[in-house]
Amino acid sequence: MKSQGKHTQKKFVRRPEGRMDIKEMQIQDIDINCKKVSITAKINRIVQTGGPTVFVAGDGTGSFSLKGFIGPGERAYPEIEEGDVVKATVSVGEFQGELEGEIAKIKKVNEDEHKYFLKQMEQIEFDRAKVDAPEFLVKTPILEKLKDRFEQAATQIRLAVIQDRPIIVRHHNDADGYSSGFALERAIIPLIQKQHSAVKAPWEYFLRAPCQAPFYEVDDSIRDTANSLRNVAKFSNKMPLIIIADNGSSEEDLMAIKQGKIHGSDFIVVDHHGFDKDVISEEVLTHINPFLVNESGAEISAGMLCTELARFINPKVDNVTQIAAMSGYADRIDLGAPEIMERYLKLAEEEGYTKDLLSDISLVIDYVSAKVRFMEVREYIEVLFGEPREQQKKLVELMAPYIRKMDAKGLAIGVSTATQEKLGNVILQSIDIDATFPGFGFFPKPGRATGLVHDDYQKQSGETAVVTAGIMRTAITMRATNAANFSVHELKNYIEEKCPGAFVEGGGHKNAGALSFLPVKKDEVVALLKEFITNRK
Repeated sequence: MKSQGKHTQKKFVRRPEGRMDIKEMQIQDIDINCKKVSITAKINRIVQTGGPTVFVAGDGTGSFSLKGFIGPGERAYPEIEEGDVVKATVSVGEFQGELEGEIAKIKKVNEDEHKYFLKQMEQIEFDRAKVDAPEFLVKTPILEKLKDRFEQAATQIRLAVIQDRPIIVRHHNDADGYSSGFALERAIIPLIQKQHSAVKAPWEYFLRAPCQAPFYEVDDSIRDTANSLRNVAKFSNKMPLIIIADNGSSEEDLMAIKQGKIHGSDFIVVDHHGFDKDVISEEVLTHINPFLVNESGAEISAGMLCTELARFINPKVDNVTQIAAMSGYADRIDLGAPEIMERYLKLAEEEGYTKDLLSDISLVIDYVSAKVRFMEVREYIEVLFGEPREQQKKLVELMAPYIRKMDAKGLAIGVSTATQEKLGNVILQSIDIDATFPGFGFFPKPGRATGLVHDDYQKQSGETAVVTAGIMRTAITMRATNAANFSVHELKNYIEEKCPGAFVEGGGHKNAGALSFLPVKKDEVVALLKEFITNRK
């Protein structure tokens, strides 16, 4: 560590060059030029391999693996346990490209020294976790009002890295969600690598994966918890810090968060979707959402929020600036806040990303997200976001035209069966998704198809007050114009009041979202949608 991988009995490589004296050092200062050093550290994990016993130690400045060998698979220094503070003399060497220390001497410190060290270590960790808040990439009241929350979230994330705590990023399964997750990944992974001086450490201490539903559901929470508890039992890992991005602010997220907390996980939420009541803030370490400061989530995307947060977490983060603009176009922020969009676009253009290129990248991400579904696919996503840039360009040039053809097919299918009716001053356009589209695996997905038909109808008809509903057996996905005076959240409340037996769930933004319900109540829900639109003033 600075490593803690799986070890086999291989010869420990010593470097003859370097200092000959035994010097007391902090872990952060140890390098390959050191031959023999003395450290004082807390034992965080003990891993018994088929060869040596590996003691993973930390002193607040970093993490370092100490190897003790008596015989193959035999526990070395059995008197040393997890949580002990030890003073050790080690020979510094290299194992599979990572620094480690072969133990020459090791012993526990006395009780007073133990308490003093832990106090000093806590202060070191706190100082390292402090955030030197940068200026936001763009100036907007939304971000300024949320600044304290950005600092709190970044501090907790940095502290998790410093304390060798695994981090899980869960995000929505669309372009804005992937933008959010990748921006955080770009900031966090280099900190993990530095903490452990190990290129493979991020595979043990970091996971990013899309949510199966448009919220953090109990299914995902149980899986995250079960996998984490296994790692606690098997590898002495700590329970994770879980960051929920582009999801997490609704009542649907509450049970999953509470379930994880019971087992020792902590949560941070970064979202821009609305909610009827804030039931999340008191359950999480930090909750970042424009609606918490009386601002609209339609004016800033989750990808924008996470791009800004990434810069708080890691001041040296790179290849994220363009993500803000890309996520904004993917989530139609250009309609709600064109000024903010233009500012982020200008920054993206300085990085060589045009509006058309960003739109093409988000298109490919939407398509890929539909195909990989809930896999992590870290390496593939890196290419999509420009790691490396040349490969990203080739991939987008290949796939974007192909996907646009599928979009055109989906639009033609949707338009062929869409019906329109005038309800007061509003045109309600309806699409029977189940009867119209091929079904599972078809692209565009229902939400995207509904959006394509919605935009096309406005363009072809010139109508400004339009609501488009993609109707399925158990759900409706909706898009609306500002002139339609629509609200997904108010519609949900209306249906709950008028037809509680539908057990309606879901949400989204004011003019875009989805609601699910019991299939037996489909006709009643559709009738209430029409009634709701008709009665709006």
